[in-house]
Amino acid sequence: MTILSFLAILGVGIGAGFINVIAGGGSLLTLPILIFFGLPSAVANGTNRIALMAQNIVAIASYRKDGYFDGKFSLLLAIPALIGSIVGAQIAVNIPDDLFNRILSIVMIVVLVIMIWKPHKNLSAATASGQNSRMKNIGLVLIFFFIGIYGGFIQAGVGFVIIAALTLVTGMSLVKINSIKVFVVAVYTLSALVVFVVNDQIHWGYGITLAIGTSLGAFLGSKFAVKHGDKWIQRFLIVAVIAMAIRLFFFT
Repeated sequence: MTILSFLAILGVGIGAGFINVIAGGGSLLTLPILIFFGLPSAVANGTNRIALMAQNIVAIASYRKDGYFDGKFSLLLAIPALIGSIVGAQIAVNIPDDLFNRILSIVMIVVLVIMIWKPHKNLSAATASGQNSRMKNIGLVLIFFFIGIYGGFIQAGVGFVIIAALTLVTGMSLVKINSIKVFVVAVYTLSALVVFVVNDQIHWGYGITLAIGTSLGAFLGSKFAVKHGDKWIQRFLIVAVIAMAIRLFFFT
């Protein structure tokens, strides 16, 4: 690892951790930079999971300290997501590099559109009180199984999917939704990480460097006001994501 790669990965990690905890989409930065520094796509995907685990553990601790953590409900959603992530990770370790890069580039653009459009902010709350009936919980279990498959496979932008699902079905506040999101992602990321480790698809040097950055970013992000100050992040992401998507799609 060169000094340049260390500083670049650390810096991107800080930004990605901050972005992921506030909303989502940080992997749109971390995955491409790992690929650009020479990692095969599957290795970059696996290495990214180390950082995701670190940042979400930090965020969980912070949200819990601030009184926004609902452990029972979070676990209800985390279990099906964990099962789904094993399926998704198995797909990820076997997919060819060029196909993965093109899929990632398309996902990046789709998520970018979602970030700009923000459909989850326009969703009507299903219940004003945030209480969930048995049928709603069953529906959420199924939804989070498929979210787990996607998260295990590629991860990028999964935060927006989780926010949209919980906003539509539960009507919870964005702060509480984010506290659930980081727990669910931490749980299913652990199972996906095991799959990548078993298949020797991890670069530990890059992974630990990225984890240090994302942990710091997650701490800063969890302390940041969830509903304010994200415009500059969006502008940066628009430019960076478009450039990286073009690079991945046409120059794999």
